[in-house]
Order: sequence, then structure tokens, then C-alpha cells
Amino acid sequence: LVEGALLVIAVLFFILGNLRVALFVALSIPLSMLFAVTGMVRGGIGGNLLSLGAIDFGIIVDGSVVMAENIIRRFAEAQHAHGRVLTRKERFELAYDSAREVAVPVLSGVGIIMIVYLPILTLSGIERKMFVPMAQVVLLALTGSLIISFTFIPAMIAIFLKGEVKEAEGRAISFAKLSYEKSLNWALGHSKTVIGGAISILVVTVLLASTLGSEFVPSLDEQDLAVQSLRIPATSVSQSVKMQKEIEKSILKHPEIKTVFARIGTAEVATDPMPPGIADGYLMVKPRKEWPDPGKPKLTLIKEIEETLEQFPGNLYEFSQPIELRFNELISGVRSDVAVKIFGDDLKVLQDKAKGVESVLKQINGASDVKVEQSSGLSTLQINVNRETVARYGVSVSDVQDVVSLAVGGKEAGLFFEGDKRFEVVVRLPESLREELDVIRNLPVPLPPGENSRLISDKHNPEYDPKFVPLSLLAEIKLVEGLNQVSRENTKRRIVVQANVRGRDMGSFVEEASRKIDQEVQLPAGYWYMWGGQFESLERARARLMLVVPVSLLLIFIILFTTFNSIRDSLIIFSGVPFALTGGVIALLLRGIPFSISAGVGFIALSGVAVLNGVVMISFIRQLIENGRPVDVAVREGALVRLRPVLMTALVASLGFIPMALATSTGAEVQRPLATVVIGGIVSSTLLTLLVLPVLYQRFHRGDQTDGSSAECIGEVKQ
Repeated sequence: LVEGALLVIAVLFFILGNLRVALFVALSIPLSMLFAVTGMVRGGIGGNLLSLGAIDFGIIVDGSVVMAENIIRRFAEAQHAHGRVLTRKERFELAYDSAREVAVPVLSGVGIIMIVYLPILTLSGIERKMFVPMAQVVLLALTGSLIISFTFIPAMIAIFLKGEVKEAEGRAISFAKLSYEKSLNWALGHSKTVIGGAISILVVTVLLASTLGSEFVPSLDEQDLAVQSLRIPATSVSQSVKMQKEIEKSILKHPEIKTVFARIGTAEVATDPMPPGIADGYLMVKPRKEWPDPGKPKLTLIKEIEETLEQFPGNLYEFSQPIELRFNELISGVRSDVAVKIFGDDLKVLQDKAKGVESVLKQINGASDVKVEQSSGLSTLQINVNRETVARYGVSVSDVQDVVSLAVGGKEAGLFFEGDKRFEVVVRLPESLREELDVIRNLPVPLPPGENSRLISDKHNPEYDPKFVPLSLLAEIKLVEGLNQVSRENTKRRIVVQANVRGRDMGSFVEEASRKIDQEVQLPAGYWYMWGGQFESLERARARLMLVVPVSLLLIFIILFTTFNSIRDSLIIFSGVPFALTGGVIALLLRGIPFSISAGVGFIALSGVAVLNGVVMISFIRQLIENGRPVDVAVREGALVRLRPVLMTALVASLGFIPMALATSTGAEVQRPLATVVIGGIVSSTLLTLLVLPVLYQRFHRGDQTDGSSAECIGEVKQ
């Protein structure tokens, strides 16, 4: 944020050429942020990486830039006309008139930027938790900047700009104006070529946009790693601890790892239960400067650790990051990036189809840590009572169940009193015996007295007690593989196949996987699958934005029509939106960044900035026409006069995002797509505003001028 603010201030001074005015405009940054922070405190909005990091000081000062530039230009013109320094009264009157002159474009322009953030407020789920605070903070900051641009900026300039005011244009601005004049004259003389070229670029960009990958949010580099070890469901706590210690010793042999610790099983949190067969291991990584090879990619380190862990049988591993692991689980209940949820009734069919999906995913490039949810594999002691045998011995099935329940589960045998305290006395077999199958087989089942007891007399075993019979004579006892868990979603049984995505974007991975699953895995009637994990959130957010963004664009058009009372002018300015998006798409392609919700927020912000520049230029051109200028001359003069404010708004907005686009610190991954889109889009938007917009205005308004007035004004320009 600090670097962006300094760059914005430098650009303001460089273009305005007046240190005091540049400082006045720069002061709108802390004042707007003060307004935003006050609103955050009052509204209970938390400050975090997204809510504060996505603020562009260049966009915040756009209204103040347009206001200040127009006031000092009018001051310089008035001083040149009077041949003297303006009096205090003249400064105040001129500042008031100048502010009124650009009030409508500033109000509508900044208002449009605020409107484009409204779709973000409609998001739901985890994406709402992430991005709504950002939109709220930006709206607060823009509201503050709008108030400051109408009050603080005109007042400060009128009060403190006492001396001679010159429109100081540096060499760079003079060179830019000279070059722009030549380009503008050529563009106005070749309108068909310019419009055709712009449309061609737009069509090509639409085709290129279809090749962009997609993901929910970019993966943050947390530095540290998380390794989840999955073992067979019947693994005991002691065995799991022993296996985990061996794993940790092998991981610590890597010089990049500082410490390793793990958590085995948990039952404290009902929303996140883990059996003893699952261990969450956390690998604390040393700072890169302490690595033997500081340039080693993180993926290479993960592959090396994976190769080390392959020597330990009986384990499945899933590599992630500590926060990312929990984040993925909170999104849809799975710890991986993506998940295939298969729904149906028969668990055996679900397991069979899940194995088929697993084999398909393993064949896809970029898939890692592919595994099926452990729905079976839990060792279960099964006791099947033989009803004919128990009837012959005069024993009921409930008697057999009571014996097993007493031995394994325990039964209250009495009460123990210690003062006022009362404790239940529960009798059952010790744990060491409960786990022995032979002990369970030989549990004595009491027989009722009477003739039935003679049925078990054993002449060959005189020590045999006819009052009891071993459980194995009354029931079949065996260990079988049973169900580990039965998962349901919306009351329907389901099984999950999980996978992490490495080295490619999530959208293309899911697209390829869906195509192959449909081809190779045939689901019976009544069975279906759907994608979960981060992709589920991406699709939900995309569907919501596809519905709300057009409504916001319609609101923008309504504001433009209300401002200009002309459908033609509104459409001309509105054409800046698609042409601005071309730069954002090309910037993402050049940097190899897939589309994400962060990039989508950048496109939303870009729409407002593109419209703002068009409003500023078209408003001035219309003023010139109302003052008697012919359309051709008004277009040329208006474009040249508005070159400086357009360049200023473009430079401050883009330079404010440059530190964010180039940052490599923690959290930069989330901000980078947003900044890249805005910078690329502002470049294309500026070119559109300076070249295509004047051409469109001249072409669609050429019939509005009379030949006489045109010739008269051209003669004035030549003189």
C-alpha cells in the first residue's frame, strides 16, 4: 500500500507540474482511508489481506485528479486572459465554476465505479466471506474520495494557490500531446480502419479468453507444508503413533525441514472427526536462505519428500499447506482441491464406481494425491447366534447378547459412595482380553437349571461345568471387514474421490476429467456424480456473477443515459467496457495467470475505470459543441484538452497496482491476478478512450453539424 501511494503521488506531481496541487490531491488518499477505516470500525468489518490489499489509491484519487486538473487549467486560462494574478474572490468563484463544470462527470464516473462493486455483495458461501469485506471497504473509500473531491480539493486550491498559476507541461507531456495529435488526426481520417481494427482485437480476445484456465482463488504460498497420512481404518492408536514417528524421522532428514509434529485422530470437534488411522502432520520449513539450494522450487521439495515416504507401506499421503488444508475442508468437507462426489443407494456400487473414477483421475496430467474416501475396511467382530442351538440349550438370544454386552461394553454392578459423591461401578473385561478373539469365543454363557443342562453333560470331561456353555457353541464368531463410514449429503448416500491439482489450472483439469469420466465410467440409473471442493465454490460464484453483473451493467447504462440524455453517447461511452476487458485478458495470458474470483474482481473494477475516462472526455466534447464548436473541431479539441486528465487517471490507477502485481511477499498470490487485470485493462482502456472514442463520436454525430458552421470554425482554427 505504501509503495502504491508513493507512486501515485510521484505521478501527480510529474503530470500536474504543481507541487502544492499534487499534495492536495495526495491528501485525499489518507482522508479517504480515514473515512473507510471509520466505516470499518462502525460496521464491524475486519481488516485483512483482501479487504485492505485490494484498494487502489489511483482509483481513489480519480475524482480528485479530474477536479484539480480542471481547476488549475481554468486558473491558468483566467490569469492569461487578465494578465495578472487572480484575487481571492476570483479564485473562489472560478474554483466553484470549475467544480460545477466537472461535477456531473466526476459524480457519474465515481458512482459507476461504485456500482460495479455491487455484484460482489451478492456472493454467497465462502466466497462471500472472502470478497464482500473487500467490496465494502472499496465502497467506503470511494464514498470518502467523492466527498473530498467536491469539498476539500476546490477549497484547498482556492485558498492556497495564490501566486501565478501555469499549466506547466513537462517534456514528457508535451511530447505525448504532440504524438497524440498526430495519431488522433490519422485515426479521425481512417475511421473505418480504426473501428474495424478495434472490433477485430475484441473478437480475437474473446477467442483467447476461452483458452484461459480457471480456479477459485490462487493458492497462497504458506511456506510450511501439511502432510496427511491415511492408514487402514482398523489401525490402533499405538500402531499409528509408531508409524508416524518413523515418518517424521525420515522427513527430518531433508535439510529444508526445521521441525515436524503431528496430530493423530481427534474427537473433540464434531465437525472434524478423525479416527486414529488419520494423522495430520505439519512440516515447518526453514527460511529459503538456509536451504542448501535457495532456488529449489517448492514442488521439487514436495516430490523429494514423497519419494522418501514411499518406503513406508500401509500409508496414503496427501500434501497440502496448514491453512489450505482446513480451508478446503471448510468449503465442502473435503481436504483436497477437487472432489468427485458419487451419489446412489448401494454402497457396493458406489465403491466400485469410485475405484473407476480414481483410475481415471490418476491418468490425467496434474492429478496428485488421488484417493477414495475410506468407506470400508474397518475390522468388525461379527457374532451370528445359531437360533436352533440356543433353543436346544434353553437359552434365549437376549441372554447371549447380555453376556457379550457385559464382557465388551460393561454393565453397572453397583454404586460406590465417597462422602457425598456417588460413583457407578461398571464391570467388564480388561482391554487386553477384550481384543483377544479366543477370549470372546470362550465367554461362558449361563444355562437355565433343569433338564436342558443334561444335554451338555460330558462323560469324557468330568470337570466341565454343566451350568455354563462357551459362546462358540452357541454362535459363529469371526472378524469381517465392515463399513468404516456411511456419508450422506442432502439425505443421499455418497462416496468421494479426492485429488489435488498441481502444475495446471483447476478449470481445465475438471473439464478434462469430466469428459473422461463420462466416457469410461458408466453409472447405473439413479446414480450421478458432481464436483466438489474449490471448483464447487468457483461454479457457484461464477453463476451468481453471470446473473448479477449484467444487471450492474444495465445500471451503468441507465446512469450514462440519465447523465447525457442520449442513447448514442451512452453507447459510445459504454463501448469502453468490452474494449477495456481485452487488455485484462491479454495481461492474464502474458503472465500465465488463470481466471479466478480475484481476477473477476479486477474485471469488475476495470469496468468502472473505463467508463470514467469516457465520461470525462465525452462531457467536455459535448460542452464544446454546446458552445458553438462543430463536431469535427470539438472532437479534436476536446480529445487534446482531455489528454492530460485521461493520462493522469490511467497512470495513477495502473501505477497504484504495480507493487501489488509484482509483489512476492505472503499473500501476493491473491492480489496478483486482480492487479494484473486492472493494469492490462487500463492500458487498453486508455488507448480506446484516446483513439477509438473520438472516432466513434465523430462518426455517429457527423450529421449533427452544418457545413457553414464547420467551415467557419475550421477557419478560426487555421488562423
